[in-house]
Amino acid sequence: MLRQYELVERVLAYDPDADEALLNRAYVYTVQKHGTQKRASGDPYFSHPVEVAGLMTDLQLDQATIITALLHDTVEDTLATIEDIEKHFGSEVARLVDGVTKLSKIEAMPEDERAAENLRKFLLAMSEDIRVLLVKLADRMHNMRTLHFIKSPDKRRRIARETMDIYAPLAERVGMYEYMREMQQLAFEQLEPEAYKTITGRLEQIRMQDGGQVDAIALAIKQALAEAGLQVEVGGREKHPFSIWKKMAERHVSFEQVTDIMAFRVITENVAECYRAMGVLHTVWQFIPGKFKDYISTPKNNGYRSLHTSLIYENSMRVEVQIRDRAMHQTNEFGLAAHWAYKQGDRPDGQVGWLRDLIEIVDASHDAEELLEHTRMAIYQDRIFAFTPKGALHQLPVGSTPVDFAFAVHTDLGAQTVGAKINGRHMPLRTALHNGDVVEIIKSKKAVPQLSWLGFVVTGKARAAIRRAVRLKDREEVVEIGRKLFEDIASRVPAKIGRKATGDAVRRLEMHDADDLMHAIGAAKIEDRDVMEALVPGCTADMEGREDWNRQEKAISIRGLTPGAGFQLAQCCHPVPGDRIVGLRNPGTGVEVHAIDCLKLATGVDADWLDLSWGKASKGAVGKLRATLYDRPGALAEMAGIFGQNMANIRALELSQIEQPFGVYEVDLEVQDLAHFTRILSALRASDAVAQAERV
Repeated sequence: MLRQYELVERVLAYDPDADEALLNRAYVYTVQKHGTQKRASGDPYFSHPVEVAGLMTDLQLDQATIITALLHDTVEDTLATIEDIEKHFGSEVARLVDGVTKLSKIEAMPEDERAAENLRKFLLAMSEDIRVLLVKLADRMHNMRTLHFIKSPDKRRRIARETMDIYAPLAERVGMYEYMREMQQLAFEQLEPEAYKTITGRLEQIRMQDGGQVDAIALAIKQALAEAGLQVEVGGREKHPFSIWKKMAERHVSFEQVTDIMAFRVITENVAECYRAMGVLHTVWQFIPGKFKDYISTPKNNGYRSLHTSLIYENSMRVEVQIRDRAMHQTNEFGLAAHWAYKQGDRPDGQVGWLRDLIEIVDASHDAEELLEHTRMAIYQDRIFAFTPKGALHQLPVGSTPVDFAFAVHTDLGAQTVGAKINGRHMPLRTALHNGDVVEIIKSKKAVPQLSWLGFVVTGKARAAIRRAVRLKDREEVVEIGRKLFEDIASRVPAKIGRKATGDAVRRLEMHDADDLMHAIGAAKIEDRDVMEALVPGCTADMEGREDWNRQEKAISIRGLTPGAGFQLAQCCHPVPGDRIVGLRNPGTGVEVHAIDCLKLATGVDADWLDLSWGKASKGAVGKLRATLYDRPGALAEMAGIFGQNMANIRALELSQIEQPFGVYEVDLEVQDLAHFTRILSALRASDAVAQAERV
């Protein structure tokens, strides 16, 4: 453990102007507050925040971050408060400590909810200041280094899984690869102990049999570059066990089949020498096609820059080589933290692009499960590069579609998407993008995100935004149904209902506002009698025993509402505009629209019945018909021709049975209204190719 003077000396070494007295006071404060508390290892608890502060000095961060690291557990685990922190160390440190602190009430939540709420608070805090993330990553790093002292295997695995799913990917996204690799390795040891033991054992065997081969290859690379006039540093290393295991799992290969276990790093003086070095290596040794990646011209989202190539060395050995200059190397190992060597008065800017996306996901996610799903999508997927027509570069997960691309450019653009051109050609929105694609989004201000998009989008940002838009659309339409029902309910009370009476009803029913009341009515979460009583207290007293007290005065129009949002068209009877319809209203499921002669209505289904109407000029629905065709060439084409002549679109067609000489087809047909549907059935029955046609 770092002693007090050692920690202060580390800070003063890179920041001579640091407040030595304040640093000493913070050290003493954390020692006093944690007192006799012990860690699972038996060490004094204050050794943990001191070691976390030491990790922050390795990154040469400012004194506010060092003090935050020293104090980050005091509010959670001692009697100290944020007010105490602010009083003794200032508002900046108090804000950072508050951002890192996990609220005690979170620990009482179910595991998924706790993880999600912890992550939500964490993301919101680091959106204000990225130093919150750096302290949290260092906190998790030290906890992982001492994880083996925890006796409970289940607890070790839970912490390791959380580290693998959330903290290691976050470290990767801010470019802190040293942290990412160590976290992954320590978590891998807990999650897959047998695989870890096997791979580390094989690596040890390779080391013993190596005979200095890694050093020999590194020397050969350095000599080849020196002969070309390049003075570089070359280092060789084995890939760490988790990286090897991941490659084995992804490629379904054994350890012996992983050919690029050794990796070499070439450090040059500048960017130009990086490309010169690559040219020399590709001249001396054969490079493997498809394995070259230029992250200098197109850096990763986290700022990572380097050239990657794979070479075939002597005896057909494959080796991976990374080429970068010194500045890139510093950034690549420590990411955003590398930019923040202490400068008096500067504040790190946490508002990097991917972080803004995460904050949008936090705002759009409905519950714990959604938040975890979307966030893991956003922080842990392989990337591709795609361009706007003006040349702006966007990085996306592999498998992304034009809809993902649109939401990556801007949430509003994603919401207004109606089509896309990929490399100048109109393509379906579900088309997977590839590296280098130029994507032009076609938009309309009247467009809204479609629920069907969730079937193919892959980015967390897109999924969160679509789900939020669909929820808002559903709510708006349920509120509209509730408003129409409210008008009918209000017509049954013995008083004229105005704005004041409605406001009083909202208050009596303990609703937030009028829209909440309308939503509760539309979703059948409140009974008509309760609404009437809230509008005019006592008005339902004389209704006991009367059978007509809840009779609708007029049919409710569903014109302007969207199928799938405000209501569902029943799949048992497929009603179309012009049919006499009723609605079944079940709590929480919305209104299901049935034709009046639907057989389901005769089963005595237990639900509220609503008298519905299509409203004037309602058009468009999917009707279902069954057509029996003569089983001969051209019959199906003739039926399709009838649909085309009558401007009807086929949504689905299925050959349900064959009974020579007939074939029976089930057709889902997009029609305008009942009259349109009737004309089509008449045309089918008049055709020589059709033996029988009926609506289903």
